[in-house]
Amino acid sequence: MKNFYRNFLKLCSMLVLQNVVTLSVNLADNIMLGAFSETALSGVTTVNQVQFVFQQLLMALGDGLVIFGSQYWGKKETQPVRKISAWAMRTGLFIALILFILASFFPRQLLGLFTTDQTIIEAGMSYLTIIRFTYFFFAITQILLATLRCVEIAGIAFALSVMTLVINCTINWILIYGHFGAPGMGAAGAAVGTLTARIVEICVLIIYISRKQGWIGIRLKDYLKTDWEFGRKYYKVVCPLLVIQGLWGVNTALQTVILGHMTAAAIAANSAASNLFLMVKSAAVGAASAASVTMGKTIGSGDLDLAKLYSRKLQKLFVVMGLTCGVLLFFIRIPVLSLYQLSPETRNMANTFLIILSVVMVGMSYQMPTNGGIIRGSGSIAYSMKVDLISTWVVVIPLSAFMAFVVKASPAVVVCCLNADQIFKCVPAFIKCNYGHWIKNMTN
Repeated sequence: MKNFYRNFLKLCSMLVLQNVVTLSVNLADNIMLGAFSETALSGVTTVNQVQFVFQQLLMALGDGLVIFGSQYWGKKETQPVRKISAWAMRTGLFIALILFILASFFPRQLLGLFTTDQTIIEAGMSYLTIIRFTYFFFAITQILLATLRCVEIAGIAFALSVMTLVINCTINWILIYGHFGAPGMGAAGAAVGTLTARIVEICVLIIYISRKQGWIGIRLKDYLKTDWEFGRKYYKVVCPLLVIQGLWGVNTALQTVILGHMTAAAIAANSAASNLFLMVKSAAVGAASAASVTMGKTIGSGDLDLAKLYSRKLQKLFVVMGLTCGVLLFFIRIPVLSLYQLSPETRNMANTFLIILSVVMVGMSYQMPTNGGIIRGSGSIAYSMKVDLISTWVVVIPLSAFMAFVVKASPAVVVCCLNADQIFKCVPAFIKCNYGHWIKNMTN
């Protein structure tokens, strides 16, 4: 059991650190742009809603790859992992192409979905014009990292995230403000920094795989071959995940839509609060990813009793993690908000949001890794899809829209409604994981 905790925490810590550093890129963008102008901050935040939906779809492709591939890794078979990775890569590049076309030909309409403020749209368009080129690089990188995660290699993801953060922050500091004689580009400067970092990131990752992890056997030719049998199996797993993650991305974007149509300060306040929230939430995201790999590998090895024992141990760990993260978020909110150049109204609103999210964090840290890690990672994907669809589209979005536009409730009340599912989803997660049937071997 000591080996189980050590291996899980090692993998989890690498994934958490990767998420923290990756989100630090966005946080650095927001802090620098917030100091430059609140309009630039709101413009980039609006574009990032589109980026977030894209990231959720890529996450679904990667999760499907991990859920399916880790069970083969439990059998010590790497060839099926490469075949699954090829299908994930093709799908990811196709989604990137669609988004690139939308961003190229319909940028104003795309941003108009999230705000009606023309100054914010103009600032966002200067960022979107450049950032759209990152979609292809980001898709390839995320699928390759998911492939490595299948075989329990996670350290490179953290190293790449640190490198990306350093490159992005350096270029941002120079181009946003116009240091060293460079032009002060504002939001466009932040986009150039991100694009440069993504290009360097993918180059380093490809070199690392070819030189350090040759035993996996990943080659370009693997992505040019088509194994239709594995394609059918992969899409059977990943299609429900695409629905879940895609709708989750839309749900998060709709939060910006709802708050953005309430008060002028709500978008900036939500941006400042949500970036810090996402940073602390990295613990839950990393735990979910690590649990998915752990459960998939254990089920693939054929030891189902051990998988059930692991699930009980992990749930206890998630509760402790949730309480720790909730307290952490509550106490760091003031010092982090002090880094932003925000109006008093916006700062007070962001502070209120973070107090609410500190409570939300406790429930999220249990339900997310239980639903998305243990249950979904063990093959019960349809169950996760049903829970997310009902909670988001039957409860959260209708209730939040009603409170915002009919009752005219305050933004704080609306934020409570938007995150209510993170609390009540704990109940079905506990029942399913402890009293239901959730283990499915997909390699038979």
